[in-house]
Amino acid sequence: MIFIRCILAEFLGTFWLTFGGCGSAVLAAAWAENPHLGIGFVGVALAFGLTVLTGVYAFGHISGGHFNPAVTLGLWFGGRTSTWSVVPYVLVQVAGAIAAAFLLKYIAQDHPGFELGGFASNGFGELSPGGYSLQACALIEALLTFIFLIVIIGSTSVTAPAGFAGLSIGLCLTLIHLVSIPVTNTSVNPARSTGPALVVLLAGNQAYADQLWLFWAAPIVGAIVAGLVGRVLFTNAPEKA
Repeated sequence: MIFIRCILAEFLGTFWLTFGGCGSAVLAAAWAENPHLGIGFVGVALAFGLTVLTGVYAFGHISGGHFNPAVTLGLWFGGRTSTWSVVPYVLVQVAGAIAAAFLLKYIAQDHPGFELGGFASNGFGELSPGGYSLQACALIEALLTFIFLIVIIGSTSVTAPAGFAGLSIGLCLTLIHLVSIPVTNTSVNPARSTGPALVVLLAGNQAYADQLWLFWAAPIVGAIVAGLVGRVLFTNAPEKA
């Protein structure tokens, strides 16, 4: 029963992060009838932060509130999560993100002026919002995932102020998006990247799927390094929200 609760919590948390974050980009970033009413990339950054903040407080006490394969792997390398949870968590996180992306597409296409475009996918080179190179995108994704994991590990350590982990994690993800939306459209989460890329691929555009490898590789590298550094920096503790 505990295993089922953890798996369900990770599915729902990742679903919410993808649907809320990518949904803000697809549905609200640039309002079709009046672009001045759109929330812009600042609003999208805040939306991603709010999804992880609310998700951590809702599900963190059940599963640890990972919602991200890179977070799961980073916490495992940091000694913060058990080996048994790694593969099941990653699988349901990807499933939750895919489910959210397809449901979002179903809703979005009901608008008369809907165009799929990149559908909040991540990319480098020509698919980067600002035209940034592969090297720049790889570096920023690895670095920001490293920082994200350091914040997660530090804010959930024994000596950190109790009850504030979700707030610091949510604000950190907001800041990460403020920095990197122009560069990669911000991933730092392989599951979040997989859902929209698959939607676009099945619509006939393979380009984003061809670049998806980077948005698995770079966040995972950054997370693993953070997990190892976290073992040295912070007091080890069981997962908590």
